Amino acid sequence: MVEDNQIKALKSPFAIRKGEIKTFDGRDQYVSMNQVIHKINIGQITDIHFAILYLVNEFEFITSRQLLQMLQIKGIGIKSQDKLNNKLESLIKNKILTRYYFNSDDGKGIYRIYCLEKMGKYLLDTRDDVECKWQPSDNSKPVAMIKKRLAGNQVLIAYLKKVKVFDRYTVKPVLKAKILGKIFKPSGGEVVLTKSDKSISFLFEVVRREKDWQTKIIDKMKFYKDFYDNFIPMDSGFKSLPQLILVCEDDKHMAEVFRELTINNIEFKNINLLYTTDLRQINESLGNSLIEFKLDEKTNKYKANNIELKLLN
Repeated sequence: MVEDNQIKALKSPFAIRKGEIKTFDGRDQYVSMNQVIHKINIGQITDIHFAILYLVNEFEFITSRQLLQMLQIKGIGIKSQDKLNNKLESLIKNKILTRYYFNSDDGKGIYRIYCLEKMGKYLLDTRDDVECKWQPSDNSKPVAMIKKRLAGNQVLIAYLKKVKVFDRYTVKPVLKAKILGKIFKPSGGEVVLTKSDKSISFLFEVVRREKDWQTKIIDKMKFYKDFYDNFIPMDSGFKSLPQLILVCEDDKHMAEVFRELTINNIEFKNINLLYTTDLRQINESLGNSLIEFKLDEKTNKYKANNIELKLLN
């Protein structure tokens, strides 16, 4: 597996590309539950296959590289991408997982996306230690929504691997905008960092350059503004205010998002809104991965400033 510090990408693989569509790359043949049970009984489907299934269920959409990273973090014995791909192929043949890739005007995508199939749902429903809410319509989600999940996965894994005070993550935390009466979810998930018995939560909202993205992020940020401006301890389970971080496609996109929020008067009185990008997650350290926009009194213009957080080193 290529390590983060070996990646030389100039553009995030999870950025939106022109003319992009999701293309099915799974299997269409019929597989019965009896066939799958037989393969479990004879050892062709093992605990490692179930560990993969649990992760796909947790993240909903995930790449094979992200799967390998999570399995290695959990100490599950898959040593190479090729060995993982063989197990993924077995799960696809048995309709336990399915697979997609992205096609765009730039050509065929370089990675595959894995998600549950109906047989995977049936198998997980037999287990008492996991909840599976998957339904077939979940796999029809649009490109932008899937890429938000993949970019969010990358952030969670980066914090898990690189931040010493990492405590735990939640893929789909739930918040409530009390005044608007709206339940909503940060698209990039939540990370909790703990040091000296003190914890702070980071919430990640992933922004992509999808169609009408400006309107969509303003609508979502109105929910966040309601949550933060009216926050009291234990709202949505938080003892104190979590830090909100917007995950953008690139540095230019950060400025574009900031401009949209400023024009639409989306301001937070209780927190400083922070920004980051996909490629900043592959740096060896996340200590300089966050950006804040501040008004320069000399030029009377806003400037992007790096926020150095020793907590993230």
